[in-house]
Amino acid sequence: MPDRCGKTEPVEKNTLKYSIIVPAHNEEANVSPTLRALADALRAEGIPFELVVVDDNSTDGTAQAAYTAQKDIPEIVLVGNPGASGLGRAVRHGLRHFTGDLVAIVMADQSDNPADVVRCYRKIEEGYDCVFGSRFMKGSNVTAYPPLKLAVNRLGNTVIRLMFLTRHNDLSNAFKVYRRHVIEAISPLRAAHFNITIEMSLSALIRRYAVAAIPISWSGRTWGQSNLRIREMGRRYLCTLLKLWFERLLILDDVMAEMNSPE
Repeated sequence: MPDRCGKTEPVEKNTLKYSIIVPAHNEEANVSPTLRALADALRAEGIPFELVVVDDNSTDGTAQAAYTAQKDIPEIVLVGNPGASGLGRAVRHGLRHFTGDLVAIVMADQSDNPADVVRCYRKIEEGYDCVFGSRFMKGSNVTAYPPLKLAVNRLGNTVIRLMFLTRHNDLSNAFKVYRRHVIEAISPLRAAHFNITIEMSLSALIRRYAVAAIPISWSGRTWGQSNLRIREMGRRYLCTLLKLWFERLLILDDVMAEMNSPE
């Protein structure tokens, strides 16, 4: 489901370098299986890639687990978040280090399916600027989603769809893929926590990039605890949402002029 018709020219198969940013905070048991599954899937398809693992001030053996995996997977680039902890800060730090033509954000907790990572790459090859994974469209598969978080997710995404007049129904999901020029256009990013998910996706949407959505498979955590606290995150999501809504409503002409101006 593309967000608009305009696309760039398709590219030849496996000519784009794929950067996968994997933010990891206390994911000692999950990070290695996540990285190995990603590497296996990408190698099987012949896709050139790098796995940028951002250790977000973990207090367990996350960094060591990633370092050990690096011995078998030289495509791993291990960096540490030098600032305060937070998913948004870790993602932003990873975005300063990726070298690919496109970048995906993949969670370290094995919730995202490597097959979907490949499918997004193929969609980008068709000429799209961004690909948004959706857990709530025909063909998607979701397991072990906590009922309260599911209800909050559906309510929040309905509000976002109405505010931004978009058909995309899982904008708060972190799993999305962006071409490098999109990341450059939406930067600098400011969100420090899980609100980075809507800051990135909505920033791309209001700039009218060619966005495709694909159904994905998603599963709840197999180990550890989620770092998302609903009440604590509400004010941050609201701040980011209102900032981008007013940007779209009041200064979209300046946003588009800036994006289309020559260097």
